[in-house]
Amino acid sequence: MNLDLLSQTANEARGLAIDAVHACSSGHLGLPLGCAEIGAVLFGDADNGLNYNPAEPKWLNRDRFILSAGHGSMFIYSWLHLAGYAVSIDDVRSFRKLGSITPGHPEFDETPGVEATTGPLGQGIGNAVGYALSGKQAAAKFNTAEHTIFSQHIFALAGDGCLQEGVSREAIAFAGHNQLDNLILIYDSNDVTLDAMADVTQGENSEQYFISQGWDAVVIDGHDLAAVSQALQSAKTNDNGKPKVIIAKTEIGRGIPEVAGTAKGHGEGGANFAESARRGLGLPDDTFYVSEQTQSYFNERQQAGQVAYNEWNTTHDAWAAANPELSEELKASVSRVVPDDLADQIPEFSADYSNATRAAGGDVIQAVAAALPSFITGSADLYGSTKNYIKDGGDFGAKDFAGRNIWYGIREHAMGAISNGIAYDGLFRPSCATFAVFADYLRPSIRLAALAHLPVTYILTHDSVGVGEDGPTHQPVETVSGLRVIPGLDVFRPADPEETAGAWAASMQRLDGPSALFLTRQTVPTYNHVSVSERREGAALGGYILKKETADLEMILLASGSEVEHCIKAAEQLGDGVRVVSVPCMERFDRQSDDYRESVLPSSCTRRVAIEAGVSPLWVKYTGLAGKVLGIDRFGISAPGDIVMAELGMTPEDVVIAAKSLA
Repeated sequence: MNLDLLSQTANEARGLAIDAVHACSSGHLGLPLGCAEIGAVLFGDADNGLNYNPAEPKWLNRDRFILSAGHGSMFIYSWLHLAGYAVSIDDVRSFRKLGSITPGHPEFDETPGVEATTGPLGQGIGNAVGYALSGKQAAAKFNTAEHTIFSQHIFALAGDGCLQEGVSREAIAFAGHNQLDNLILIYDSNDVTLDAMADVTQGENSEQYFISQGWDAVVIDGHDLAAVSQALQSAKTNDNGKPKVIIAKTEIGRGIPEVAGTAKGHGEGGANFAESARRGLGLPDDTFYVSEQTQSYFNERQQAGQVAYNEWNTTHDAWAAANPELSEELKASVSRVVPDDLADQIPEFSADYSNATRAAGGDVIQAVAAALPSFITGSADLYGSTKNYIKDGGDFGAKDFAGRNIWYGIREHAMGAISNGIAYDGLFRPSCATFAVFADYLRPSIRLAALAHLPVTYILTHDSVGVGEDGPTHQPVETVSGLRVIPGLDVFRPADPEETAGAWAASMQRLDGPSALFLTRQTVPTYNHVSVSERREGAALGGYILKKETADLEMILLASGSEVEHCIKAAEQLGDGVRVVSVPCMERFDRQSDDYRESVLPSSCTRRVAIEAGVSPLWVKYTGLAGKVLGIDRFGISAPGDIVMAELGMTPEDVVIAAKSLA
C-alpha cells in the first residue's frame, strides 16, 4: 500500500466533493471530507479494502458498500469515479442537477456501484444487515466443500445521526444475536451532529455499547491510513461469529480550516472557502482535478479487481459444472424467475373452507415456498398470529444460515430495513409479517422499497376493527389507506381464500415494486359461486365482478376484504339489478385498461355504494360524489369484533340503508 499516494487520492477526493458542492450550492461536505482516508483505503487498498470490479458492478461475490449516512453522497460519487465505475467526471460535475446519476442522496440503480437508496438515517445500517444476512444464506446454500462462490463482506459507513436512530439499534442487536460476522460497520465518529456538537444529545460509550450487543469493536484514528487498513484487514479475516465495528475518530469537514471540527462543517457552507481549501490540500486551481498519478494507480487497482473476478469466475464455472441443479437454482434466483403458472401451483381450497384470510395465507405460503426456493420470510415475533411460517424451512441463525424463517424479534423498524437489504442484494425474495397496525413502524422502509422498486412482500394481519377486544390501539382504521397513497406500492385486501392465493401469486410475480397483503383475523366466507380461477385472476387484476346482476343494472356495491360479505348479503335484499364488485387491490385495478375498468364499473351506473372497515375518502374515486361510502372515520372500540363492526356501521343492513337512500 502506497501511503503517500493514497493520502494524495484522499485529498483529491476532498477536492471533488468541495467542487461539486460549490457548483450546485447545496449538499453536505462534512462526511466526504472527514472520511476521505477511509475512502482511500476502502477503494484503493487492494489487499484490505473492498473486493470489487468496476467492469462487473453486480459481481455476485463483490464486497458490498452501503453509505448509510446518505447525505454524504459526494463521498461515494467521488470514490466511484476514482475507482473506475461508470461515473464520469461530468457526472460528478452534475451533482444534484436534473437528470444526473449523482442525485442528492444515493439511489439504487441510478448510479453504478450504489447498493442501496439511503438518506433517512439509520436505514442503511439495516440494509447492510440485510445484505449480510443474504450473504450468509447464499454461502450456506450454494457453497460446497470443493468450491466457495460466496465469501463477500458487507461494509457500511454511518455517522452519529445514523446510530441515534432507533432502526439502527434494532438492526445492530439483530446482527449481533445472529452472528453476522461478514458485516463491517465503519462509524464516522466526528462528535458533531447537524445542530451542535454531539455531546449535546449523546453520551454513551460506543465501544462498550457494541461489545454489549455481541460485536467486536475497535477505536482508531480515521485519518491514519495505516490504522484504517489494519482495522479493515482484521475485520475481514476474523470469522469469529461477531459483526465488526470500526469506530473511526475523524474531523468533520477536514481540509477546510474555517469549518472543520464544528457543526458548520456539516453542510455546504464550507464550499465558500473552496479556493483556499484547494490550495491547503495541495491541489491546483483547476476544479474537479484528478492527477495522472491517481488515475494510473486506480487503473492498476481496476486490473487487480479484474484478476480477482476472473479467478472467481473460474471457480464459479467449476462449481456450476459440478453442481448443475444448484447452478440453475442460483441463476433463477438472480434473474428473479417466478413461474408463470404460480397461481395454478397453489392448491385450491375446499368448497367448505371457512377461516380467516391470515389462515388461508398460511396455507398459500407453503405452496409459494415450494415453487420458489429463493423465497424467505420473517416475523416480528408473531409467527403464531400472522401464519407466515414456512414448514420444514428451518430457522435462520448461526446454527442454520440456510434457514428460510427469520426471527426478527419485536423489531419492526429493522425488519423492514433488513428485508429491503435482502431485496437489494437480489439473491432471495423476502417477505415479512406483523400486525397491520404496526405497519407504521415499517412505513419508512416500505416507502423506500417503493422508491427503489424492490419486490418485498409485507404480510399485515389483523387488518381491521374486526380484531375486536384489543381496542382502538390495535384497530388499524387508517392503515390500509395510509399505505395506498405510497406511489408504487400494491396494497391487497383479499375477500376470501382464493383471492388470497391470487394476491400472493400476483405479489410474487411483480418484480418492479413491493406489495402489502392485509389479512383478517376473523373468518370470511368462500365465494364458491365464482370459479377459483376468476377469483385468483380478479385479485391480480385488482377488481372484478364477484356477483353479476341478473336484470338491468341499477346499482353497484363495492368492497374489499371482509366487507365484501356485507355487499353480497345486501345485494340479495336489494334485487336482481345489483352488481357486487370486489376490489382487493385499488392500485392494480387502476392500472387496468379503460375498457376493462369500464366493463367492471360502467359509467352509466352512478348509483354506487362502497364499504370498507377503514377511513373512507379513497373510495370516492369509484363511487363518485353521487354515491355513498360507508367507512370508519374515527378510531375503534374495545369489544368483540362483530359487535364493533355493527356499532360502527359495518353490516349488510347498513349497506342496504345506504343503497336505498340513493336517488
